[in-house]
Amino acid sequence: MDTALMQTSAGLPAQVLTSNDLFAQFLRFIDASAPTAKTYTRALRRFFQWLADRGIRQPKDDDVIAYRDALRATMKPTTTQLYMTAVRLFFRWTAREGIYRNIADHLKGARLTREHRKDPLSAAQAHKVLMLAKQDTSLTGLRNYALLAVMLTGGLRTIEAVRANVSDISTIGDDPVLWIQGKGHQEKDRYMHLEPQVLEALNAYLNARHAKADEPLFASNANRNRDGRVTTKTISITIKQALVDAGYESARLTAHSTRHTAITLALMAGDSLDDVRQFAGHTNISTTEIYNHALTRAKSRCEHHIAEAIF
Repeated sequence: MDTALMQTSAGLPAQVLTSNDLFAQFLRFIDASAPTAKTYTRALRRFFQWLADRGIRQPKDDDVIAYRDALRATMKPTTTQLYMTAVRLFFRWTAREGIYRNIADHLKGARLTREHRKDPLSAAQAHKVLMLAKQDTSLTGLRNYALLAVMLTGGLRTIEAVRANVSDISTIGDDPVLWIQGKGHQEKDRYMHLEPQVLEALNAYLNARHAKADEPLFASNANRNRDGRVTTKTISITIKQALVDAGYESARLTAHSTRHTAITLALMAGDSLDDVRQFAGHTNISTTEIYNHALTRAKSRCEHHIAEAIF
């Protein structure tokens, strides 16, 4: 695609850059990780295509607003926010380089709620999911059970489970642990304790797989990716199916619910906010406090008291 942006600022010569040139220079500017760079590139290509479809070669502030509104009409707020962040960063860069004025600096993306969009499981529900998964003793079944055990007790994000290697299982003192590379981190600088039941599940899976230290902790069983690293998509599908098999079918129950479950159960058990913040890998304790607010709301009996008064 050769969509171009032309320089129109006073005192500067007209300049045409192909989108590929723009992407390469822009990505060097933001110095993002490979996954982030891929996401921003996809977001900007969508924006450029939207401009091209409408014959817009010199976009203005109103065009960016119209694009934002088009995203809002078809996408979730989180996706809209991400795509508009890419556009804002792009035009911040073009203005800095004298390529094109910043037409998106004060643009709002999408209002995001600080409440959770996914539900946690209760302890009893999590137990049921695990016990059902444990019944499948095939290699895939052993993997899925070990995966669920790790994610439910460690509160891992799917990408953290994907990045884990067999060699990340270690000990601190006498305690077995799994080292974790968190979201946005370049190193494995956080760990989860491996409780006996979790370590047993991992060992059963790894022994059945004859896994080596330099291999991924959770391997793909797909023929096209035999013994390769499992993907976030596979983890999401696996956990969603385990939830459905246990009778918990809801759009608000997904793979991310295992993380919500772990954090919620830790808070319910009386662990401090700071302990849970470190456990979850939250940079800011305000993120952990969201879980606390959700628990407070769950315990509230306002509706019951109101109903008693009315009826």
